[in-house]
Amino acid sequence: MCGILGCINFKYVPGSLDSISHRGPDGSGVRNININGHEVTLAHRRLSIVDVSENGAQPMPSGDGNSLITFNGEIYNHATLKPKMKFTHFKGHSDTETVVNYFNEVNVGSNLKDLNGIFGFAILDQKNKKLYLTRDRFGVKPVYYYFKNNQLVFSSEIRPFKYYIDMTFDRENVVEGLKMRYVGAPDTIFTDIKKVEAGQLITFDLSQEEIKVTKKYYVETPSMGSRKQEAASLVKEYGDLFEQAVERQLMSDVEIGVLLSGGIDSALVAAVAKNKSVKPLKTFTVGFKEGLFESDEIEMAKITAQTLKLENIHVRTDFVDFIDDLKKIIRIVEEPIATNSIIPMYSLSRLTSEHVKVVLSGQGADEPLYGYRKYKGLIFLNRLEQYGFLRKGLKFTGMKNFKKEDVRRFYDAAIEKDMLVAYRNYNSITSGDELSRLLNKNGLTDTGTILQRKETLFKEKWMERIPSEQAIISFPFLDLRNSLADDLLMYTDKLMMHFSVECRVPILDNDLIEFIESLHHSYKLSFSKGKIIHKKFAEEYLPSSIIHRKKIGFATPASKWYVTHKQVIEDMICSNKEMGKIFNISAIKEVLNMHQQNQNLEKQILLLLSISLLTE
Repeated sequence: MCGILGCINFKYVPGSLDSISHRGPDGSGVRNININGHEVTLAHRRLSIVDVSENGAQPMPSGDGNSLITFNGEIYNHATLKPKMKFTHFKGHSDTETVVNYFNEVNVGSNLKDLNGIFGFAILDQKNKKLYLTRDRFGVKPVYYYFKNNQLVFSSEIRPFKYYIDMTFDRENVVEGLKMRYVGAPDTIFTDIKKVEAGQLITFDLSQEEIKVTKKYYVETPSMGSRKQEAASLVKEYGDLFEQAVERQLMSDVEIGVLLSGGIDSALVAAVAKNKSVKPLKTFTVGFKEGLFESDEIEMAKITAQTLKLENIHVRTDFVDFIDDLKKIIRIVEEPIATNSIIPMYSLSRLTSEHVKVVLSGQGADEPLYGYRKYKGLIFLNRLEQYGFLRKGLKFTGMKNFKKEDVRRFYDAAIEKDMLVAYRNYNSITSGDELSRLLNKNGLTDTGTILQRKETLFKEKWMERIPSEQAIISFPFLDLRNSLADDLLMYTDKLMMHFSVECRVPILDNDLIEFIESLHHSYKLSFSKGKIIHKKFAEEYLPSSIIHRKKIGFATPASKWYVTHKQVIEDMICSNKEMGKIFNISAIKEVLNMHQQNQNLEKQILLLLSISLLTE
């Protein structure tokens, strides 16, 4: 796990690579090459995990010197690719060396699907005069880029771009972030700075004076939601794939740990990892000091660790300097965010870095396995899709007048016939009316027009790729490739890599996810249960008391902190001149006041804080 950076037709600035040195404290490298008059620079910061010798240094050439790669990530099945290559003399045993030689021999576009791992990388093919930029199929590793006026910059993070371009803020994407709680790929909050989408390959053709760009998705839409057979055999198959995924991701030449919460997902990953690992494992947990919060993550994780006979290293944090810490966290994450679990994740990342370079995480289970409470509503949406008269009747129930956010989301999705628009409504944390009150129309065009434009772009992106017109199949599919990639996985990568730690997600193994998504939803979800097959397999490793614990998420006392620090937060947001150009300041103050009056608006407050700090 490392940091990548590169540019075409820009003068390379060494400080840009230094700005992501935290992603790779073990080494760095820069290569400059002229391709048909185009000045190409590939740069790299290295975190040594597999083949820690100089044989793993980057940017790395292929055996014949034609291709050059700057690579971030891990390819867990790279050993199975080696026999497919004519090139047989390897200097080392890194997955990077496998990848650069594999794609030197075969077509990048048609074979990226062969990679089972997490990655963001660039490959320069000198013979064919092309630069390829890509991201793994579930978007675990972020890749940002700027391409304009025949010039390209790309990086694992946003901060290097300030060395090459004037960074300005895209107001329409501010609106999108407020609605959806994150800005989805390919957009960012910054004008002209884009994200490579999950599962996307971008090709820059350098054979002519004007660089030509093509984009494609390298993974076909899976066949989903139809597989049915005897439950016991499916549980067995699920278990085999789960164990294989965890075992693959134990690949490392350094010590590995496990992030352990109080929930089933990390507990099951830890249990299987212990069973498959030949080395002792440490587990890591963060919680809050006594009296700050009613949920005690540490006590639950300690019970799990004791049950599994694993060492648990934990820390209780109080965030005495909450505002200063929050400023620091938001600047590390670099994008507007509404997920308060960034706060404990920061402490957990720091704790982990004191002991190991690599951790396994339980992230990625809730989307494909229907673990979120909101997915229960999909059962009702499925009925509405089958019986159109029920949708018409819903408009007369008075649900649209409910102030509770999850009820409003369900209603807005249920009355919408267009499935992709319904998906956005189902996941929106801010309604159109709320956005209209927040946004200063003197600084923005009509909010409704912006949202319609964003809906159109989202539909163009996904219309041909959704697996079904049924929400109960397509909503989790979209969550896995949108909100998970550009929200939860994004901030985990940024915070962990800030402390030079690689975080792996075995539940997002290619083979495991393909199996999960092929299953009929009844193996995953019922009116009373979620993650049905997951929990059934867990019985082989965990006691019932851990499997059936109440789901609490990565909970924080942030809601209380926003009350305690209300005036400081108001001053931070409202004194920002850029915020005054975008927002109705009186409406922002009203949001803060409503939160004071026990209407939980913590997500909206964190978003406003994020935007304020990022636009300073």
